[in-house]
Amino acid sequence: MRNLVLLATLALVPVLGGCIPLLVGGAATTGVLVAADRRSVGSVTEDQEIELKVAERVRDSYQDRIHINATSYNRIVLLTGEVPSAAIKAEIEKTVASINNVRGVHNEIAVSETTSTLSNRAHDSFVTSKVKARFVDAAKFQPNHVKVVTERGVVYLLGLVTREEAEQAVEIARTTSDVKRVVKLFQYIQ
Repeated sequence: MRNLVLLATLALVPVLGGCIPLLVGGAATTGVLVAADRRSVGSVTEDQEIELKVAERVRDSYQDRIHINATSYNRIVLLTGEVPSAAIKAEIEKTVASINNVRGVHNEIAVSETTSTLSNRAHDSFVTSKVKARFVDAAKFQPNHVKVVTERGVVYLLGLVTREEAEQAVEIARTTSDVKRVVKLFQYIQ
């Protein structure tokens, strides 16, 4: 029962994440999250700014013709989603790479005539929640040190981690139901 409640709670995080800072108070919430993060406060802030700039530039250029997610971790951006052509995929990568403070880009955008459905995206959020819940249950490392992003059943793992933490995170994610593949995008620390 405890795991079911934890899983249900984690499943709601992506949906309600934008509401919580408004209810609790942005500074207090951010302070708690930053305290458990290995990135500096400056890096966390820059990552948030980078994600906002990517969303703004992509929205301005393409409106609703594409589906793109940008996740910045320690100023390295993971791009996921779908676009209708390889040319647009390359153009978006170039645009993101030119944003101030971006140190690198992992372009995992799929070229597809159709974008993922709301049902597909909800399932990806559920997979992310299952992986995160298993991180907590395993208690092998601090779960906040690993960022989990799921797109089309592929789980991307980002974070500032030791090699041992990376191995543990990959094994947990790899053995989680509905995970098609795991992609490691870690930055290693000593």
